[in-house]
Amino acid sequence: MAEQMGSGVDADLVQQMEQSEDDPRRCYALVQQRISAYRQSGHNVPEDLARMEKALMVECLSASQGR
Repeated sequence: MAEQMGSGVDADLVQQMEQSEDDPRRCYALVQQRISAYRQSGHNVPEDLARMEKALMVECLSASQGR
């Protein structure tokens, strides 16, 4: 998933996701934390990050259904 990200996502998040790549739930939690930080600081959430959240949600749901 990390390789699908655009330039709007910072390197720290990419590195954390690469370390957690075997667990989409962990990646999803990392993305949600980053989105929350953007919102709390009053900044708009980058489109890449919002798309990534949706893609990871689908991946988590698929994994939970055994797909």
